[in-house]
Amino acid sequence: MVSTPMYDFAIVRELRKREGWTIGELAARTGVSAAVISKLERNLSLAELPTLFKLGRAFGVNAADLLSLAEFRTAHVKREEQHDSGGFRFRGISYANSRCLYGEAQAGATISRPEIHQDDYEICWVLEGSIRFMLPNEVHELKAGDCIQFDALLEHTFEAIEDCRIVLQQLKKDKRF
Repeated sequence: MVSTPMYDFAIVRELRKREGWTIGELAARTGVSAAVISKLERNLSLAELPTLFKLGRAFGVNAADLLSLAEFRTAHVKREEQHDSGGFRFRGISYANSRCLYGEAQAGATISRPEIHQDDYEICWVLEGSIRFMLPNEVHELKAGDCIQFDALLEHTFEAIEDCRIVLQQLKKDKRF
């Protein structure tokens, strides 16, 4: 049985090439030797934390983000879930940091207390019809082709002005502490 590696540091090569840098140029920017960078890119060694920190800074990310990019990943396949809320019919997929919903509703459907959100941003893209978003101190009427983004912790209501089809994306905010 072949074991799957935990990390694939070839991502360093991809990021370096995206920036248009040679190994020597990355070494000069970071103080990490060209030999270490070359070994990392070919997965002949693992990166130490100070190396991840220096390389991450060069690419504009923190060490944890760089390590996360290098983490060996496989695709995660899920089956959609369906639910009804306030006259809207939703089909959706949820992952750890994101939820994507496709919704349909007839004119007059209203969600005045959307499902409880955690600390999310919400994006709504109107594919067909029109919808009214009511947020504290503001109201937005969106038609096909319009999109809105807001902090989902804010109290919000949306109402189908016309029969509509929408895509909702809920993105969890990063936790800093």
